[in-house]
Amino acid sequence: MRLFTCGCACGFGASFAAFAPADAGGAKAPIPKSGGPAPRSVFEDLAAASRILADQGVVDGFGHVSMRHPDAPDRFFMSRSLAPALVTADDIMEFDLDSVPCEDKGRAAFLERFIHGQIYKARPDVMSVVHSHSPSVIPFGLVKPPQGASMRAMFHNAAFLSEGVPVFDIAQDFGATDMLVGNNEKGVALARCLGDHPVVLMRAHGSVAVGPSLPMAVFRAVYTEVNARVQASAILVGGGGPIAGLNAQEAALADAVNLGAGLRAWDLWKKRVGAA
Repeated sequence: MRLFTCGCACGFGASFAAFAPADAGGAKAPIPKSGGPAPRSVFEDLAAASRILADQGVVDGFGHVSMRHPDAPDRFFMSRSLAPALVTADDIMEFDLDSVPCEDKGRAAFLERFIHGQIYKARPDVMSVVHSHSPSVIPFGLVKPPQGASMRAMFHNAAFLSEGVPVFDIAQDFGATDMLVGNNEKGVALARCLGDHPVVLMRAHGSVAVGPSLPMAVFRAVYTEVNARVQASAILVGGGGPIAGLNAQEAALADAVNLGAGLRAWDLWKKRVGAA
């Protein structure tokens, strides 16, 4: 399995006050226009996704999920800076694709929202983005063959990993940093590393999963973590020998099923967090 390495990385849910950036003269730049109202159910689902990721052990006090505005592809929704398990519909903010808030309410925004904005810019097919630091995934961004193992699809629910998982190394483009994707330049580098893949690992940081819908992005984030645990166990059980994971044809067939059947998991997970 291929190991892709490129200059990219992201951060720990740090926050900063939500304000429009100042222009060269120091004046506050105009607040971006909203993409228009969205149904309350959109915000409820996005808040539920955040709590689901916490319930499934993908995020803890840090990490975040976003979704593209359903009626305005140049806008996206994301919670204010808050621990994922605490997010409600009232915490959702709107941003343009430069990750500037479409409001001036003084609410804090996630420092690494630039991950989301730049992926939406680069990938019109993506409708939702998850960034996490799930612990079983991180080692696969730290080691390289032949000493280490590239992440690959171990079972049918993780079929989306079959074409390889790139690794974003922020140091390649930016040298020594705090590891956070804290501006648009770093967000561009991460999006470039992701390419057309559904998941990118971030060296010494975490990962990003994307999807054509909010439920599918959450599904991929959850099963990236599960797959990492399975693969690590398989390496131990097999003594480092060959692992009979999914081949390309099997993965394509399985992923086609997952795109529909994944909603079964979404319904269960929503009920677990009281959002059914």
